[in-house]
Amino acid sequence: MEPRLLIAADDTLARTGLAALLAEGGCHILARVASEQLAAALESLSPDALVVDLGWDAGEAIARLYDIDGDLPLLMLANADDEALAAALLAARQFPCFALLPRTSAAEAIMAAVDALLAGLIVLAADFSHLLAATAPSAVEDALNPLTAREREVLNLLAAGLTNRAIAQQLDISPHTIKYHVNAIMSKLNAQSRTEAVVRATQRGLIAL
Repeated sequence: MEPRLLIAADDTLARTGLAALLAEGGCHILARVASEQLAAALESLSPDALVVDLGWDAGEAIARLYDIDGDLPLLMLANADDEALAAALLAARQFPCFALLPRTSAAEAIMAAVDALLAGLIVLAADFSHLLAATAPSAVEDALNPLTAREREVLNLLAAGLTNRAIAQQLDISPHTIKYHVNAIMSKLNAQSRTEAVVRATQRGLIAL
């Protein structure tokens, strides 16, 4: 039986290329969507696995993973030198099994990872073996540093006293995504609360009150 896959990638060429590669490998592609459409697509589709190309801005794509219920296998493709990969590994752990491969992986490697996922296995390419230590808070902080442009937006709105829901409405993204960004900001700034994060950011000159 053909594995039914949902492909998410913000780059049109990546979506098209992945769909062609996986279809040629014997998979049935239910849909190919941008990462912001992922949660909505999962409401109407029932794939056997999810394939996500993290693209050049992995932080945004990773944040989208927190918007969905992690009840299906996840295959992520990423740039080997992306600084947000430790966060990708942490996000993937909400899924029953996952695979993390370089975006440059050969078709055979990607198909092998799909087969492994459907067998309930976890696949981590050798390029990413150093991420196994990424569960330590200091490792996550290093991997996420410095603040992304989106995190700076969220931080400034935190400083203005807005709630997560209000920030989500203003930036037109989900409260779950805002929660991810707030947690990332607090981790980077070694803060235990939103207020402390704002204070530390001010001390470091990241924002001006």
